[in-house]
Amino acid sequence: MVFFAAGMSLFISSLNSGSNGNCYYVGNSEEAVLIDVGISCREIEKRMKQLGLKMEKVKAIFVSHEHGDHIKGVSTLANKYKLPVYITPLTAKYGPILIKHLSRTFTAHQPVVIGGLMVTPFLKKHDASDPHSFIISYNNITVGVITDIGIACEQVIHYFKQCHAAFLESNYDEDMLENGRYPIHLKNRIRGGHGHISNRQALELFNRHRPPFMTHLILSHLSKENNSPELAAEVFAAHANGTEIVVASRYKASDVYAIASGGIHTVRTFTPVSKPVQLGLFEMM
Repeated sequence: MVFFAAGMSLFISSLNSGSNGNCYYVGNSEEAVLIDVGISCREIEKRMKQLGLKMEKVKAIFVSHEHGDHIKGVSTLANKYKLPVYITPLTAKYGPILIKHLSRTFTAHQPVVIGGLMVTPFLKKHDASDPHSFIISYNNITVGVITDIGIACEQVIHYFKQCHAAFLESNYDEDMLENGRYPIHLKNRIRGGHGHISNRQALELFNRHRPPFMTHLILSHLSKENNSPELAAEVFAAHANGTEIVVASRYKASDVYAIASGGIHTVRTFTPVSKPVQLGLFEMM
């Protein structure tokens, strides 16, 4: 693919996405951040190397909430590379055991500057102590990491409208969840407004509030039990209208996508040299 204005772009990749572990990379040509580290330090290193991404560019970790699939590898990775971990006090209370000097706090709607990147947290509806999602901005380009949302609340809508690209949850198919093997209390937790959003709800957010400059939508945090990549992609296919739809995998990293302002689509992608080793599954959603 043609390389274009790399120094002016945001590079993004899902290193893993699902209830077995979540980690999202967003960076420019000089620095990057990780949103959540729910897979092991070893897997992060392996997958980034396969993608041509350098760990030395990662300058910080941001933690969305304390569930295990978002924090499993935080402490080990942060300690090894001496990375500051941005986490709210409530999330830290119930979340990863951190070396104290690496912990930093953040406040909803107050941007955190990491080199040339500006990371803005915002509250969301999820069954955690103090859950947040994030947008990351650079050079008038904005990428959202918007997963684990029970509903598309006003704050989600407000920040989604700013995104040139977004990792957006599309967790379950409503019929599959209703007719599946989960006990009723778990079904109600997932669909009850503080769990996850369905393919239909994600599509509704996309159709109603997608900005005209959005070039990429990465469907994320798909349920192994109550969804499939093929089904999620099919739901969105007829509504893409020029936005590239990608389904993030729960077993391997995605390509790296270069996001630029001005309606530029994929500038360059890096395909892994070999398929990463699959993680052990502990599916709950």
